[in-house]
This record gives sequence, C-alpha cells and structure tokens, in this order.
Amino acid sequence: MSTPGARPGSPLTLEFPQSLAVYDDYAAAQKSVDFLSDEEFPVEHLMIVGTDLKRIERITGRLNWGRVAVGGIVSGLWLGIFVGLIFALFTTSSTWQVLLSTAFIGATFGLVWALIGYAFTRGQRDFSSVTQVVATKYEILVEHKHAARARELLARLPGALPDPFAQ
Repeated sequence: MSTPGARPGSPLTLEFPQSLAVYDDYAAAQKSVDFLSDEEFPVEHLMIVGTDLKRIERITGRLNWGRVAVGGIVSGLWLGIFVGLIFALFTTSSTWQVLLSTAFIGATFGLVWALIGYAFTRGQRDFSSVTQVVATKYEILVEHKHAARARELLARLPGALPDPFAQ
C-alpha cells in the first residue's frame, strides 16, 4: 500500500504511511520535520500533507464594460510588446516600428477578446477575484518501518505532538 492518489514510483509516495502528527499550520509541521532532520532522522521517509482543503475567493472589485475593456487592452498590450521584442530580433526594420505595430495589434486583440468574453457571461459574474486553495490541517506521514523512531524523537520536541484528543 502506498500514499493515496500518488503514482507508484513517484517521489510523492511512501510505503505503508502512518500518521505521525497533525498540525493547524504549516510552520509547526515544518518545525517538526526540521527537528527530525537535525536529529539525523532519515527525513526522506516523511511527507507533509495538507488536508481539509478549502477554497478561498477574495473579491477584488466590480466588473463593468469599462474595466473589462481597460484590462483587455493592458493585457493585449503586454503580449504585443513581448511579441514585438521577439520580432525585433529577427528583422531589419526599425525596432520602434515593430514594437509600436505589435503593441497596437496586441491591444486591439486583447480588447476584442476581453469584451467578447465578458459579453458571454451575460452578467452572471460581474466581479473580479483571486482564488486560493489552502489546507486547514497539515499531517506528517511517515513510512511504517520508521514510525516508532520518529515518534520517539519527536516526543523530545516540546509541543511537537499535538494532543490527539483535543478538539
């Protein structure tokens, strides 16, 4: 049996993993693994797994036709400048001429596609946001043949093993 969800032979697998400890934040789990490393425990037999995932979406603003248009122009402009810089390396034309023409084409392309995309939402999503998936718990897993030694060492780190019965 190996770590669920990981392919055999993947570096993300352990042989018969057992739970060593569960923490509320990544820093505490990292501190425990670092302590085990300092104690010369073979840390390649450990894994930190974020569990109880939740998706957080932070709303950053309201969308309207004007904001969408400006965003499309700006992103298209950057893409056009990037393409123009590449073209400028391989052409004998004026670098400024190439940059200005590709920037204009990019801005136009960005504007059109942004407005088309916004029109297709039909007002279903009139806001912008950033999304992140975060773990609420971090579990340290250890291969079964190293579990006893890891528990013995970790018991020497004050506060390292959270009370399993605390809620």
